[in-house]
Amino acid sequence: MSGNREIPPQVQNQLAQLQQLKTQIEAVGRQKMQVEGLLRDAENALGELEKLDENPVIYRAVGELMIKANKEDVKEDLSEKRETYDLRRKTLERQEERVQKKYQQLQQQLQEALGAGTQPMGT
Repeated sequence: MSGNREIPPQVQNQLAQLQQLKTQIEAVGRQKMQVEGLLRDAENALGELEKLDENPVIYRAVGELMIKANKEDVKEDLSEKRETYDLRRKTLERQEERVQKKYQQLQQQLQEALGAGTQPMGT
């Protein structure tokens, strides 16, 4: 009777892989949320920058210092950051989709293996 309760090594390996994929999905989700926050910040800053007149006094954080900066330079820098964050977000979305698909496939395989495990070994 106890032999039927033991989980085959292959199924144990698949369970471990399933847990790793779940952890990976969570990590990618956290990264995506961080990048989305950075993207929103860059977009908001660009929006505020557009509201300013032609020669505003703007300061940029450089480490521990605030340095006076040119509006066009700041605008260009923020635009580049926005593009980079948007690209990174899209990459993370694709990665998240791939990992979730793998997770679902492995989950289905495990369900089938565990369902088949209740049948006699000869079939």
